[in-house]
Amino acid sequence: MRAVPILLRLAVLPLLLFLGGQKTSSSSQAAGDKPLRIIAFGAHPDDAELKAGGVAASWAAQGHEVKFVAMTNGDVGHFEMAGGPLAKRRKAEVAECAQILGIQTDVLDIHDGELMPSLENRRTVARLIREWQADIVMGHRPYDYHADHRYTGVLMEDAAVLVVAPFFTPDTPPVEQNPIFMYYSDGFQHPYPFEPTMVVSIDEVAEKKWACIEAMPSQFGDADSWQARTRPDVPQGDKERRAFLLEQTKQRSADVAEQYRDRLIALYGEERGRQVKYAEAFQLCQYGRQASADELQRLFPSLR
Repeated sequence: MRAVPILLRLAVLPLLLFLGGQKTSSSSQAAGDKPLRIIAFGAHPDDAELKAGGVAASWAAQGHEVKFVAMTNGDVGHFEMAGGPLAKRRKAEVAECAQILGIQTDVLDIHDGELMPSLENRRTVARLIREWQADIVMGHRPYDYHADHRYTGVLMEDAAVLVVAPFFTPDTPPVEQNPIFMYYSDGFQHPYPFEPTMVVSIDEVAEKKWACIEAMPSQFGDADSWQARTRPDVPQGDKERRAFLLEQTKQRSADVAEQYRDRLIALYGEERGRQVKYAEAFQLCQYGRQASADELQRLFPSLR
């Protein structure tokens, strides 16, 4: 049962060594290439924003098309309000985030805590990828404390082959080639830990990510928000609480940069790699198209 992680590590190691010995290009998109199309799935309206808000803003700034999809409406993610009012509020929050980041957004009408890896939801995810004609698909790994996160990862994986099958969900056109599938970073260790393929500096767009976080007070501001009620030592005052929770989010991105500092150095070179303050990290999924090291380096933003 441990053979898959070992094989995956062996596959990723040459990729990182190759990247470490290459000079980065001046742009993630060669002149004349069509814009990339990226779709990122999150379990709730804030997950994709937390895990990939920076890289999304960077892609968008370079003219690429990015869409975030929340698989559930987040209607129980608060300690004072719930149901339709909370779902509407959270949808409006991520819509404001999308404006800040320069991307598109969608929230599916599935109750928070009730996402299942059903055939119907598999079809929904496949349709979304096909309709977007995605080059890159992102989402959670299927190992997480929260069932919605796990099943978002499962549904993304289950769509990896079907998106190119012309007679699966034939009401949508298949993608021209199987997209590259990437996982968000996480701290879970079993059955095996996250192993970064790409670690991307978000320093140049960090203020956009922080503004996005501030636009979601239902999660990062209210006294009864999820973060305020589940994190220790949260201040009581509104201003102090929001500042504290924003600083917690900044620290998460700083921790990613520090934890994967060796990967940053391999990708950016010694000098710049050591200077990166905030980062987001992603792992190449063994499903979907297995992009070459050179292609991944060109596709991800800020690697210049």
